[in-house]
Amino acid sequence: MPKQRLVSDVAKDRKEQAEEVRDLSQHIYVPKHEILSKEEAEELLKKLGVTADKLPYINPSDPMVKKLGGKVGDIVKITRRSETAGEAVYYRVVWGES
Repeated sequence: MPKQRLVSDVAKDRKEQAEEVRDLSQHIYVPKHEILSKEEAEELLKKLGVTADKLPYINPSDPMVKKLGGKVGDIVKITRRSETAGEAVYYRVVWGES
């Protein structure tokens, strides 16, 4: 007689399989995300004339931030396709609790 598996084990297996299959960065609705280097971040802030806390926030638990290994204080460059501009670039600072 086959051994019975616990429901929690089956759910865990399905979750692991889904994570292996899913690569969010390849989804058509997920724009390109990049973590800026410290030098790039400093240059950006100087160019914009602001401090990092003045940028919009992105949560460290955001799936793309987690995938990229972003940490609180990192600046994320998000490049989106735009019908009017062709391409639109946004910047977010990783902030908050994960």
